[in-house]
Amino acid sequence: MTGSLENLTDLPDGGPRGGASGDLLSHVLAQIRLTGDHVRSWDVARSESLDLEAGAAHVLVVAEGALQVEEASAEAAVIDTGDLVLLPRGPGGARLVASQAPASAIVCRFWFDPHSLRGMIAALPERIHIRRAEGAGWLEGIVPFLMVEVTDDEPGAALMISRIIDVIVIRTLRTWVKRGHTTGWLGALSDPRIARALKVVHERPLQRWSIDALAEAAGMSRSSFCERFAALVGRSPLRYQNEWRLNLARDMLAARDARVGAIALRVGYESEAAFSRAYKAMFGHPPRDETPSPGEDRSRG
Repeated sequence: MTGSLENLTDLPDGGPRGGASGDLLSHVLAQIRLTGDHVRSWDVARSESLDLEAGAAHVLVVAEGALQVEEASAEAAVIDTGDLVLLPRGPGGARLVASQAPASAIVCRFWFDPHSLRGMIAALPERIHIRRAEGAGWLEGIVPFLMVEVTDDEPGAALMISRIIDVIVIRTLRTWVKRGHTTGWLGALSDPRIARALKVVHERPLQRWSIDALAEAAGMSRSSFCERFAALVGRSPLRYQNEWRLNLARDMLAARDARVGAIALRVGYESEAAFSRAYKAMFGHPPRDETPSPGEDRSRG
């Protein structure tokens, strides 16, 4: 990603610019970084379950048979052959069991960068289930490619695996949004009024948006807008705007685009001190510690 603020906030080429959300999903997902580090083809005997690591996120595709999701708080669900399931926060209290017959699954483990719009990651549902009919157009192509890389000893295979998992997660979220049954911030992207407010924040991050101005962009009253935005996005409009600006600043710092003081001004802070305080409050370290050492790339999770 380049360090220019103008490039950071341009809509991607080819995306619809006239609609309420444009390519808003790309804007948001660009700030949610992840690193995939493990892929396994897993055979599950009858009545056994997948032993997924707690604390790690997973995306899995059932290659043969079916898995049943068993959890105390909900009715059991079935993941059939060809279905995909994304577990943003790991299995939690659920067990994925081959209850009727042996099954096999391709399991990808990954980690979200904990500083990537943390509230949005926390607001993702416990489980996103994409059925074969909904994902056949892209899953049937990308999964075999992933498995080729898993068995490939060529240099760069680990990076390729991580990037492919990145694509699978993004495509899963895009499919989920398209279905229109989303909740949380994914639902906000499907809400035409809230999407209009998100769009102006993403396109013009330097502007000091007031609640009244954002409510006007959404075509809502101030109180209704604040309530709806917070319910869908998981934070207040002004807090969201501030986190978006700080994430843009983080990319510029990682790219060594400019000195800390200059970047502070470019993302709308009046002083380096105020910017440093806000940055440390969000990321846990001052912005001067963000610059990578020679040879180190921290622009991705």
